[in-house]
Amino acid sequence: MTTRPRSDSTADLAAADVVLIGGGIMSATLGSMLAVLEPTWRIVMLEKASDIAAESSDPWNNAGTGHSGFCELNYMPDPQDGTRPAAIAEQFQLSRQWWSSLAEAGLIDPRDFIHSAAHVNLVFGRRDVDYLRTRVATLRTDPLFADMEYTEDPAVIADWAPLTMDGRGVGDEPMAAARSPRGTDIDFGALTTALTTVITGAGGTERDRDDAASEVLTGHEVTGLRRDGDGWVVTGTARPTDSDGGSRRFSLRAGTVFVGAGGYALRLLQKARIPEVRGYAVLPVGAAFYRCSTPAVVRRHDAKVYGQAEVGAPPMSVPHLDKRIIDGEEHLLFGPFATFSTKLLKNGRLSDFFTTLRPDNLPVIAAAGLQNLGLVRYLIGQLAASPARKFAQVRRYYPRARQNEWELVPAGQRAQLVTPDPQRIGVLQQGTELVVTADGSIAGLLGASPGASTAVPIMVDLLRRAFPAAWHRRWKATMGRAIPDLDRDSWDAEAVASSTAATNRALGLGSPSRAVGSER
Repeated sequence: MTTRPRSDSTADLAAADVVLIGGGIMSATLGSMLAVLEPTWRIVMLEKASDIAAESSDPWNNAGTGHSGFCELNYMPDPQDGTRPAAIAEQFQLSRQWWSSLAEAGLIDPRDFIHSAAHVNLVFGRRDVDYLRTRVATLRTDPLFADMEYTEDPAVIADWAPLTMDGRGVGDEPMAAARSPRGTDIDFGALTTALTTVITGAGGTERDRDDAASEVLTGHEVTGLRRDGDGWVVTGTARPTDSDGGSRRFSLRAGTVFVGAGGYALRLLQKARIPEVRGYAVLPVGAAFYRCSTPAVVRRHDAKVYGQAEVGAPPMSVPHLDKRIIDGEEHLLFGPFATFSTKLLKNGRLSDFFTTLRPDNLPVIAAAGLQNLGLVRYLIGQLAASPARKFAQVRRYYPRARQNEWELVPAGQRAQLVTPDPQRIGVLQQGTELVVTADGSIAGLLGASPGASTAVPIMVDLLRRAFPAAWHRRWKATMGRAIPDLDRDSWDAEAVASSTAATNRALGLGSPSRAVGSER
């Protein structure tokens, strides 16, 4: 990644057209769009950590599925209602199209961040088998899921995901699996880095950009936001480097601000005193994964196998045996296992959660907790679970797993969104929510999964809402060429096939390998 060294004074931080707070996938996606749409604008990304993509966008801190509604059973509690998986699948198609347009322009190299990996469901017991059969039948009526496969045959399951049947007694209990061959594995950290080079003009672009115009500043923690006319003043602290003196304050005037700071987003929007976040709250949710990097094990698994979450589990706790490719190396992850901390970032502070509490959101948090006692019991059970009990869950999906080949590693912290509701006072939200002020001068993203995979449509929505005049005059046509299906109302078989073929070519994706089945 190309980042500018931290400045020795605040002189070069005098003004920017857009300031992006947080160096993750959301800010990088928005910045890449603005760099294409307005190449003369000065865009400044401010990241608290010493490098970008250090929190939820880091590949070790997220599932990296490329959430597309294929295998996430928690998005479809009613197996006869495929509305949400379809919406997510549509959004992910748009994300693929944006990445494809950048790849075709030579701005990013998709080999660095995306690979084919079939998405598979595996469920146990008659109730969940019936659920999965109905789910697949429902989704197959939608062209976005028409190629989904279903089986209750152990031999077919063993072909799709050999490890899951290795050592399992056939006929021990009812089992079923579903498979979507168009799935992907995504390293969102590498993708964030690639998009950041588009912002700074270091991504191979032939566009006429002033290389000094936009920059990425790491080690810059934003601590204050205040209105200044029709814009904002962003203030904070820049940490020293080996060649610097002590920490110093910085101040930057911005025409527009986007807060993509993960768990810290709510706190910063509260500091900005915008009424749009009144009553909003967040609850910290942490996780850990078992990781296996033993080549003899990893090479036998070429899919992402998702199961059914336990009753009361939070939305992000669907168990999965997950093939990952990170920095060119293959690994397996299994989890997540819930952890607890009052931090809102993995590298945050124990006081984080308490700094978001306000008189207007305390009743909201209390109501959400009382309405989700099953979640509370689940979290307590997870925290009390012994290592042996945790590893028993690994063996549920990989019966012959050896504990000495797996290590438990901490993953990222998430800020689960709680929103005010007139009837229920507070509601624990699944997903993300974009908050934009009435004048469009400041926006932020709150919540968690499936944010990264749907970053492109979320940021397009921000462009429409924060810059309505520019969107209608110029930007809509440019983004429409980059994302051909941006305003598509419905997807038929021809549209799905055309979009998939075009993005597969641009992103270098082929059909998932079936060769692993011969190794069982």
